[in-house]
Amino acid sequence: MKQWLTLLQKEILEMWRNFKWIWVPITFILLGVQKPLSDYYMPQILDSIGGLPKGAVIKIPTPSAAEVLIQSLGEYTSLGVLIIVLTTMGLIAAERKSGVAAMILVKPVSYKSFVTAKWAGSLLLMWFSFFIGYLVTWYYTGLLFDWIQIGDFFQSFFFYGLWLTVILSIAVFFSASLLTPGVAGFISLAVVIVLSIISSSLSKWLEWSPALLTDYANKMIMSGEISEYLLPASLVAVACIILLLISSIFIFRKKELAA
Repeated sequence: MKQWLTLLQKEILEMWRNFKWIWVPITFILLGVQKPLSDYYMPQILDSIGGLPKGAVIKIPTPSAAEVLIQSLGEYTSLGVLIIVLTTMGLIAAERKSGVAAMILVKPVSYKSFVTAKWAGSLLLMWFSFFIGYLVTWYYTGLLFDWIQIGDFFQSFFFYGLWLTVILSIAVFFSASLLTPGVAGFISLAVVIVLSIISSSLSKWLEWSPALLTDYANKMIMSGEISEYLLPASLVAVACIILLLISSIFIFRKKELAA
């Protein structure tokens, strides 16, 4: 356990040196607040642009607080996913390519500790950034529109975060499987996009898909209803995370021993 904590501290310190603990949370905040701010100030923005015929009036229906919050969360499942993959794709692949991984593993460091410590460090960064960003989004939505119940905030935060954890685990898996970070990132994004499209298109048959966790969380925000498939989808997500971690360790160990 002491060895694992040392490796985790190394990952956290390295992310500080790379300023990830600064720019990733800031990016998540910017992703989240742009929607409530743009929706609220849209009439003023249109007026400042000008170019409309004299006397023309544009009536923009005011969205509900739930709609604004859901649209803001959509930014985390699009651009936010890209940020997660970009910050994770070289987690193991880059160190394998540079030889740093081989140097660390020469010491009495287990493959399991090496992979899981890197995964846990990225997980802490992702959950912290998402929480800060989503909290600021929730605050501005309440300030400018209406307040969403704090219970709905935390529940939606957890289930969105669970799906983002699956995405992060996919990126770690391909980072452990491939030597080139760019290829690992591209394949990770492709897998996430295909999984999301298939789950949305075949939602009647894939109710337990982790990719539908965001839909169930949105439904909770809009109507307060909890889908009967929310718990099964969450359990499948946890199972996928565990399976991806085990597979990452196995493949990484196999490739390092073969090198």
